Amino acid sequence: MPMQVDLIETFLDLMETRSFNRTAERLNITQSTVSHRVKALEAQFNRKLFTRNKGGTVPTAAGLRFLDYAKALQNQWHEATRAVTSAGALERSMRLGIQHDLAEAFAGEWLAAIRLDLPTTEIYMEADYSNQMNRDLGAGDLDLALLYTPHYLPDLHYERIGDLHYVMVSRDAASLSDIRIETYIQAIYSPAFDRAHRLALPHLSAAPVASGQNMAITMLLHSLGGAAYVTAATADRLVHSGRAKLVADAPVVPQTVYAATSLRTRHAHQHRKIIGAMQVLLSAGSDAAAGS
Repeated sequence: MPMQVDLIETFLDLMETRSFNRTAERLNITQSTVSHRVKALEAQFNRKLFTRNKGGTVPTAAGLRFLDYAKALQNQWHEATRAVTSAGALERSMRLGIQHDLAEAFAGEWLAAIRLDLPTTEIYMEADYSNQMNRDLGAGDLDLALLYTPHYLPDLHYERIGDLHYVMVSRDAASLSDIRIETYIQAIYSPAFDRAHRLALPHLSAAPVASGQNMAITMLLHSLGGAAYVTAATADRLVHSGRAKLVADAPVVPQTVYAATSLRTRHAHQHRKIIGAMQVLLSAGSDAAAGS
């Protein structure tokens, strides 16, 4: 049987665009090629996958049933392609995504633990934001991601693995009553963090400057002064170096961390090892934050 990946990818794109012409443009092929590929798939199933009328292209019941399987087939093909083309002396490869602030805090220790537990696994890691990592997981471009905001997509599995704690520091004020909105730098690390911040500190939730990355906020504090929420580890460094003060009466805001994988790999040995390594780091970080 000829390779089916082009048929699958054309089907999935057509499910998004609902337009043979638009899919042809996006895939850089002719409209007749789109039609040929759809007909080839329909011939294999002996079922119509789409109907075309004046209102556009509409998937049939058979097309809707095939959608989840097509996504899984596409993901498996991407995984197989990466595994075969990058094959060297190592037995397997893993592509990992990690939230920017987690990477800043734990990337080195995390990868060291992974290399110790999985010495025959090739690791690629990239730092990103949750929205992109959810998309990459859904498309099969990542094998596992550690993120702040799950999207609960049908083919993905999410589990809470711990918390990263953020605390308020200031260049000049040691008390929450002395923090001024005019010089406050608002942290929006995730929708959940933003909600918790607005509930706890509504008077500081319309600041003139905001950012969603710990490193950027640290640089803004250095340049602009004022106050902001940073990770507990960053706060500790800033306080001990004399560059900021801890705002002791400001609430600590925990950010939940989730591990995300595909449903079929959620129990895989290497996935559990990689997730477990971060759980250990987050637990140690939480204990340190509680003791400080």
